Amino acid sequence: MPSSPRRKPPKELFEYLQPYDKTTTGLFLEVRDYVLLWCPSANELIYDAYNAVSCVYAFTENTGDAFCHVAAYPSHVNLGFNRGAALDDPHALLEGSGKHIRHIPIHTAADLLQVGCEDLLLQAIGQCGIDSATGSNKPIIKTVSGKKLRPG
Repeated sequence: MPSSPRRKPPKELFEYLQPYDKTTTGLFLEVRDYVLLWCPSANELIYDAYNAVSCVYAFTENTGDAFCHVAAYPSHVNLGFNRGAALDDPHALLEGSGKHIRHIPIHTAADLLQVGCEDLLLQAIGQCGIDSATGSNKPIIKTVSGKKLRPG
């Protein structure tokens, strides 16, 4: 696993995660750190959405170019892959039935150590087709207004 200095989460992310319990918040931040170890130059698009708090990772500022995301739900965190249906998943880690997106439910940090998890993330980074050197390593805060169907 590569090593790089931990990217400090922006204050807005902590504010969005505040309604979640400490276990979910801690797990979300651990999954975020895991993703950023493998793609330290990626932009982080942070959403306070109606059903989850999520960080979406892309080497541009365009959500459509995203290769993965981390989403907090009341009882777990998902490590999602925006084009996950096209990933080779010989260990059957991915869940979901949508046309494109698949995810790995993360209940503990040990779930990130499952055989195949690292490979799925590296495949997702590779399939985005954008040179990772183009990322500017910055947070981009996005909000979604309206009633929240999640904590908070």
